Amino acid sequence: MLKNKTAHLYLMVLFTLLYAPIFFLVLYSFNAGTTMQGWQGFTWNHYQELFSDYHLIEIVLDTLILALLSALIATIVGTVGALVINRQKNRVWKNTLLSLNNVLLVSPDVIIGASLLILFTVCGFSLGFVSTLFAHIAFSIPIVVLMILPRLQEMSHSLIDAAKDLGANDQQVLSQVTLPYISPGVLAGFFMAFTYSLDDFAVTFFVTGNGFTTLSVEIYSRARQGVSLEINALSTIMFLVSIILVLFYYLINQRANRQRKNKLTKIVLPGERE
Repeated sequence: MLKNKTAHLYLMVLFTLLYAPIFFLVLYSFNAGTTMQGWQGFTWNHYQELFSDYHLIEIVLDTLILALLSALIATIVGTVGALVINRQKNRVWKNTLLSLNNVLLVSPDVIIGASLLILFTVCGFSLGFVSTLFAHIAFSIPIVVLMILPRLQEMSHSLIDAAKDLGANDQQVLSQVTLPYISPGVLAGFFMAFTYSLDDFAVTFFVTGNGFTTLSVEIYSRARQGVSLEINALSTIMFLVSIILVLFYYLINQRANRQRKNKLTKIVLPGERE
């Protein structure tokens, strides 16, 4: 009993430390003042200023488009990569591919950003939306691979054997057995890639040009001049959107798991057919 109370207390303190800054950020987005140094009354002015700032809204839309495109492409490439890695029979080659994938995950963002900047400069590639898109795809692919590989590794090979015994070819096995089974991992990889793209600053700071910027870089630029409560209002909206996305992912994941279980229960092994 004492251990349970200690664990609950620890979790309460942990979540308080994590969410208290977010709570104050949301609270002061309604502050009538211009700073977070004192509450001066309730107002919607900062939200009105936000929606009248067309330059910032354009940046938000560009950031969302960038995140969606990079997450979609990275999910497709990462899914193919995970399938290729999982099918490797040579253990040395398979471990080498996994190590190369993991190196990108643990490499500092500053190193990745500087490396990509050098690459684009040497190749004569102009910095802007396309260069930022390539950079986000590059650091998102290892995340997608990491989300999908565990699903592939826990998948029983008897499912594939059963499908082939029933006459399915390789393409049908992939589309009707493998992909439905790993769909929760694919979905998790997409959302992780989307989140990382929205959140990334270090890599993006190196590869954006003068004609394109993202929300994180713009907030950094404005913060150097003093944080406006307009940023609090924007952050509040982004936080609410994040909660909606988490709930959306949870519902889709639960539905995918139910559908996968229903499909697996319908598979009839040859020896069990009447």
